[in-house]
Amino acid sequence: MAEAAKKARPEFRNIHVTQIARYRLPWAGKVSILHRISGALLFLLLPFILYLFELSLTSELSFAKFSDLLSHGFVKLVVLALIWGYLHHFCAGIRFLLLDVHVGVAKEKSAKSAVTVLIVSLLLTAVCGLKLFGLF
Repeated sequence: MAEAAKKARPEFRNIHVTQIARYRLPWAGKVSILHRISGALLFLLLPFILYLFELSLTSELSFAKFSDLLSHGFVKLVVLALIWGYLHHFCAGIRFLLLDVHVGVAKEKSAKSAVTVLIVSLLLTAVCGLKLFGLF
């Protein structure tokens, strides 16, 4: 009887740093990690966001400087990364709020909502990126 109880218990092992690249994380785990990365990105680039916001609102001259700054390709890529960070953080945050009230907690529904968050945030980022680069 004691042997059956020992076999029924799952065994969890820690993985080594060298095994991280091969570790298969479920979709919900990937969305969770990306949610943390997007939050850190938004936090670390907050001074840049506030600087751009100030330039866009202060005066016509500062708005011209803002427009000139946004004409550079590298700045557009940074702004696109910020757009993705915000949209992913927002969509994943809604998913996590729904999970907090026990909506979609089942494994299949959780995986489906995680994939939905990834698709929606990437599509919205693509639309904003097309507008940012003047293609839409």
